[in-house]
Amino acid sequence: MTAIKHALQRDIFTPNDERLLSIVNVCKAGKKKRNCFLCATVTTERPVQVNVVKVKKSDKGDFYKRQTAWALRDLAVVDAKDAVKENPEFDLHFDKVYKWVASSTVEKNTFISCIWKLNQRYLRKKIDFINVSSQLLEELPKVAEESVPSGENQSVTGGDEEAVDEYQELNAREEQDIEIMMEGCEYAISNAEAFAEKLSRELQVLDGANIQSIMASEKQVNILMKLLDEALKEVDQIELKLSSYEEMLQSVKEQMDQISESNHLIHLSNTNNVKLLSEIEFLVNHMDLAKGHIKALQEGDLTSSRGIEACTNAADALLQCMNVALRPGHDMLHAVKQQQQRFSDLREQFARRLASHLNSVFVQQGHDQSSTLAQHSAELTLPNHHPFHRDLLRYAKLMEWLKNTDYGKYEGLTKNYMDYLSRLYEREIKDFFEVAKIKMTGTTREGKKFGLHGSSGKLTGSTSSLNKLSVQSSGNRRSQSSSLLDMGNMSASDLDVADRTKFDKIFEQVLSELEPLCLAEQDFISKFFKLQQHQSTSGTTTNEVEEMDGVALSRSYTSGVPQTISSEKDMIRQMMTKIFRCIEPELNNLIALGDKIDSFNSLYMLVKMSHHVWTAQNVDPASFLSTTLGNVLVTVKRNFDKCISNQMKQMDEVKISKKSKVGILPFVAEFEEFAALAESIFKNAERRGDLDKAYTKLIRAVFVSVEKVANESQKTPRDVVMMENFHHIFATLSRLKISCLEAEKKEAKQKYTDHLQSYVIYSLGQPLEKLNHFFEGVEARVAQGIREEEVSYQLAFNKQELRKVIKEYPGKEVKKGLDNLYKKVDKHLCEEENLLQVVWHSMQDEFIRQYKHFEGLIARCYPGSGITMEFTIQDILDYCSSIAQSH
Repeated sequence: MTAIKHALQRDIFTPNDERLLSIVNVCKAGKKKRNCFLCATVTTERPVQVNVVKVKKSDKGDFYKRQTAWALRDLAVVDAKDAVKENPEFDLHFDKVYKWVASSTVEKNTFISCIWKLNQRYLRKKIDFINVSSQLLEELPKVAEESVPSGENQSVTGGDEEAVDEYQELNAREEQDIEIMMEGCEYAISNAEAFAEKLSRELQVLDGANIQSIMASEKQVNILMKLLDEALKEVDQIELKLSSYEEMLQSVKEQMDQISESNHLIHLSNTNNVKLLSEIEFLVNHMDLAKGHIKALQEGDLTSSRGIEACTNAADALLQCMNVALRPGHDMLHAVKQQQQRFSDLREQFARRLASHLNSVFVQQGHDQSSTLAQHSAELTLPNHHPFHRDLLRYAKLMEWLKNTDYGKYEGLTKNYMDYLSRLYEREIKDFFEVAKIKMTGTTREGKKFGLHGSSGKLTGSTSSLNKLSVQSSGNRRSQSSSLLDMGNMSASDLDVADRTKFDKIFEQVLSELEPLCLAEQDFISKFFKLQQHQSTSGTTTNEVEEMDGVALSRSYTSGVPQTISSEKDMIRQMMTKIFRCIEPELNNLIALGDKIDSFNSLYMLVKMSHHVWTAQNVDPASFLSTTLGNVLVTVKRNFDKCISNQMKQMDEVKISKKSKVGILPFVAEFEEFAALAESIFKNAERRGDLDKAYTKLIRAVFVSVEKVANESQKTPRDVVMMENFHHIFATLSRLKISCLEAEKKEAKQKYTDHLQSYVIYSLGQPLEKLNHFFEGVEARVAQGIREEEVSYQLAFNKQELRKVIKEYPGKEVKKGLDNLYKKVDKHLCEEENLLQVVWHSMQDEFIRQYKHFEGLIARCYPGSGITMEFTIQDILDYCSSIAQSH
């Protein structure tokens, strides 16, 4: 340990001008045994600073390094753990508690002793030494001295520190006296013992002189003692006087105590009076209702604006008085109980009077509004409820007061309002829809024609299906349309566009009248019944479901006051559903009538209804108006789908006439009419996707039905039916430019082209029939492997047979055959599509192509024979041109 001390002093503390006074080998308690040293050091320069330094051995070598240092003034507690038993553990409390285990109890005790002495010497502060006996602290210096070897450098021991503490530096005068003394003795330096004996003798002489001086002053001491005795007697006399004065003041003290106690009681009484006055003022200020407010609650006029305002202020004042937060003990006062009972009676009385008055207002509104219905009977407008709403909104604050104070009466008013207004709106809306139906059908008599009977507006009678149409010429189709109208059967294609436009305007006006009516009523309900905000509730809550005139309301009761569990938006929607319960069925009846008048009206209704639903959902997706219009939109969409299905069904049921040519099929013309009408209606509409789906279904059905009719046709060739109708479909789609039917447009064009080519080839085989058969045989021989130049050696196909066949078709016969072909084509084709010249030009091109093909076969199979046709290409062009001009 001594070597370690010297090494630490030399390597660590001497360079920092510090002296090492004590050292202890320790390790941290409870952790892996990694030893280090705690050192107690002081600086050599003044002012002296005392530190506790932690030194540990470096990991890279045998030298030591300084790791942590704490100032001794920051040490609060030294805990030795056990004052009786030997225990190497101890704690040092700096900024936190550091737990250490010393290598031996002796080292721990020596270190603690050094800390204690340094504290006494330099700090003089209160460091708590816990679990260290006082006896041990006294013995520790001795133990430390015994533990230090005699040959150790005294600069690092505890004993040297004690010697340092007793050393006093000589001042200048003392140094001067010593120098004079040593100058008087020549051998002071050479013979210290002789000098010390001389000084000892002189000290003894001085001590004897001092004793003699003390003995000489004994007489003076006796005199001093006598004076002290006299002083004691004087003190006794003064004490006697003070005792008498104290007895005299005792009575005064008792009187002053009584006065002080009396003042305390007076102060206490004043304090109580002030507190009592404060409580009384609180009760008077917060629980006193003005006489004017009481009179307004009892007799206030609820018809005038001024009276309503007075009643509103009085009701608010009453609510404030009833809701005042009483302090502890107030509710036990008899006067407070009486006042609260009085407030309850006033509240009950005014709530009853207010509910009765508002019920009367609701009833009067029903009578007043009924008188104005006659004014709107001939007009397609709904009565305006704004004046009624404006008058009732004056009571909005009173309704809020009633909702907060008496929910039962508030709920009763809500039910009564729904009952009265639902009946009123039902009359108004039914009359409104009756006018709309009459305007749609023209007159009441025409309405009966469509099954409209009575004021209820219900459609009666069975829906008659369309007769199966016969395929005929355009003139016959017009006459059949007239006959169908005479029979009372309606077809969408037979109605005038003006009638549909009229229906569209009427339907739009109906929706435009209903929408502001519903929005205005919803806004009024929200403001009047104070349902625009959610209310927070507290306390114990129980759930209950109540039926309000067929409308289920879910409620919770908190502290005796019911509150709606569902949001107040749901409450508004439930009230609107009750009040306007007739709107949805009336709209459905109107839609059914429009669909019965003309199935194409479903297109107008789908667009209009979709737009209004989209507008309502943008305002509030969960509102009554949005929900109702959405439900009706479903019905309109079903009618639209039914219209499409009916058209497809009619296509399936079409039958053709065996006596007349087919021409453009009716359902093809109807598809053109439907598409043109739909494009004009659905321009920039929200529901374009529904129309595109319908287009796809219809066009596929048209394609299938056209092929079906073409296959069944006996009078008109199949290719003609396909060619004309697909040409008409292609022209329609090209004109309307329907993007979703681009593929079908290309398909229609391809079918038209294919069947045009097929019809031309089939028809041209008849004018030169024998020539066609001859060259077909020639091609068959070539196909069998006979060389082309050897075909002329075949008996059936020699040059003589070829000349014979060619002679049968001179130019005159060819022209005659082409003329007959032109007439036959004219009989096959219809006038509406005007394809005769197109077909004739295609036949001319095909005939020229066949002519060139025949000449090519003659040149290859009969080379050098000089055989040619008896007419030329120019002759063909002249024949075709003259035939076309002649007809």
